[in-house]
Amino acid sequence: MMRKLIGVVFVLAVVAAIALWFLTAPTFVKFGPLGDPDLARGEEMFWAGGCTSCHAAPGAKGDDKLVLAGGLSIKSDFGTFYAPNISSDATTGIGGWTFDQFANAMNQGTSPEGSHLYPSFPYTSYTRVEASDLNDLFGYMKTLPASDNVAPVHELGFPFNIRRAVGLWNLLYLKEGPVITFDSASDQIKRGQYLVEGPGHCGECHTPRTLIGGLKLNQWLSGAPNPDGEGIIPNITPDGGIKDWSAADIAY
Repeated sequence: MMRKLIGVVFVLAVVAAIALWFLTAPTFVKFGPLGDPDLARGEEMFWAGGCTSCHAAPGAKGDDKLVLAGGLSIKSDFGTFYAPNISSDATTGIGGWTFDQFANAMNQGTSPEGSHLYPSFPYTSYTRVEASDLNDLFGYMKTLPASDNVAPVHELGFPFNIRRAVGLWNLLYLKEGPVITFDSASDQIKRGQYLVEGPGHCGECHTPRTLIGGLKLNQWLSGAPNPDGEGIIPNITPDGGIKDWSAADIAY
């Protein structure tokens, strides 16, 4: 009887392991041709997304910020991540990527090699960016200067260095669709929501996280500890520190 029980447990464990392997597999979606990119709109997405904040070389100023050489260290409770080179270089950057590879990195957190990207890259927000905007952004980024810089390898201890485990994290936290649901909203509010929740990825810093790094969406934009130093990233909800700000204040 005991041998049968052990056998059943073993079979169930194997089935569970196989199911887990498939559930945690990276996702790759075929976006298909979208036509020529609108480079002006691509530049709008570039600045809305704050790409230079992480991917410009540390200390870069002026036009040098447009050289997306990578190398910035991003410290966290899980280890230190380094922003990669996403310049137009065909070898060390994204110049050799196809649009589908770029779109899957942005929308699915899947690298061109077919592995999970770490969510230090905010694909959990970029998954809400529309394919047409991704097409325009990719087109614009390919016009920017190339760099042959190779960013350092992430410094992560076990078990955070197991990329496949990110698939489990994605099952919990990679969610498409809006964070906030409105019964009705003006075009201006819809546009603002899109920028905040998608390319602007405001929630990635301004929303508190769980012990394993997922956003607490029920506390959306309510402020969070600074993972890279002392202090608090502020509450930017209507009841928070910006409740009396004007549009000009926010723009400034």
